[in-house]
Amino acid sequence: MHSFIAGLVCRSALATMLGLAASSAVAQGAADLQGQALQWLQSAVRESGMARDGALRMEVSVGELDARLKLAPCGNLEFYQPPGARLWGRTRVGVRCVDGMARWNVSVPATVRATGLAWVLRNPVSVGAPISDKDVVQAEVDWAAESDPILDQRSQWLDQIASRSLVAGQPLRRTMVKPAQVFQPGAVVRVVAQGAGFQVSAEGQALTAGVVGQNARVRMDNGRVSSGVVVDTRTVRIDL
Repeated sequence: MHSFIAGLVCRSALATMLGLAASSAVAQGAADLQGQALQWLQSAVRESGMARDGALRMEVSVGELDARLKLAPCGNLEFYQPPGARLWGRTRVGVRCVDGMARWNVSVPATVRATGLAWVLRNPVSVGAPISDKDVVQAEVDWAAESDPILDQRSQWLDQIASRSLVAGQPLRRTMVKPAQVFQPGAVVRVVAQGAGFQVSAEGQALTAGVVGQNARVRMDNGRVSSGVVVDTRTVRIDL
């Protein structure tokens, strides 16, 4: 009887020891996995060229795997970018076991920050109001904080209008601005037709609203209807 009880105690102690060892191995494996995922992501970001020749400081970090995961030992890991994921902002690194007794596939949460100079609003701008130099200042921001691209060129926002109400401190991004409407249908405009080595101009009547950079239709004095690109408040350009 004592031998039987002693055997149970030994087996129980052995099982406990093995369990602790297994837990330790899993924890160490998770840490190694996160370290390798970090190295892979850092390399992928470097090779992507997103640093824009040093204009952006790229910072990469990875989060922790779900503590409830129990991953079997693996002889060969493959790291990859999951479909729909980006090397930008909040993202994930896919990890799959391609050589092991049990195949598994997990993803590690990660963040890629891209810090650099951008045009930032110094004061609020109402929807529909034009944006000018007095409204912005250059400051460092995280370009990757949102998926909406940063407007890094002055020409991309100057004299555009706010597409929604904007607040001070926001970096200018693509969906925040849109071209201004500069004339209404019925307005008299100057039509400039230009080709190789020549340019002629005449007046016409706008048939559609004029938005800078977009096409507008114009009726000429002879009744002919033409389409051209709106240049400014009263000019439409036709390239021949």
